[in-house]
Amino acid sequence: MSFTQQYLAAAAQVIEQLDHNAIDAIVQLVVETRRRGGRLFVLGVGGSAGNASHAVNDFRKIAGIESYAPTDNVSELTARINDEGWDTAFAKWLEGSRLNEKDLILILSVGGGHRPLNTSVNLVVALEYAKEVGAKICGIVGRDGGFTAQVADACAIVPTVAPDAVTPLTESFQAVIWHLIVSHPEVQVERTRW
Repeated sequence: MSFTQQYLAAAAQVIEQLDHNAIDAIVQLVVETRRRGGRLFVLGVGGSAGNASHAVNDFRKIAGIESYAPTDNVSELTARINDEGWDTAFAKWLEGSRLNEKDLILILSVGGGHRPLNTSVNLVVALEYAKEVGAKICGIVGRDGGFTAQVADACAIVPTVAPDAVTPLTESFQAVIWHLIVSHPEVQVERTRW
């Protein structure tokens, strides 16, 4: 089997193994957040930061929910990193955004954050802050879901079907899942052009 065949077979396995109930639970959190006038904050680093920016566009335009990603403002983000440190940059940004109990955090991450392994600690600190203020939390993550899966109200975990392709498959399926969510009839308020 060629690499292309192997990769696409792994992607098909991911689709077969996705937890539909977890995705539906995220859909309900989005619907409830919009209904109560809350905002959606999408957090990710690396490739997931790029996905966060794209997701913010879709949730704003297609789902009609006020949405933001801290990585979209590189000046503020890097100033916070410089002045306050990387680990607290997202939490401080959320604090400056007046995150509250009406809001929803969506984590896009391969590992979900893991303080003991010093991986995506900025996500861990942001999630701790979100819990402190009573915001709801959801995630689309890979591996075992990390800290996100431990504290989330709903979390879709992209199953590990090919250990050598965890990152590309997780980041790819972040897009598949958030596109499913914004296309869901309970979420979508604006039709796409194509």
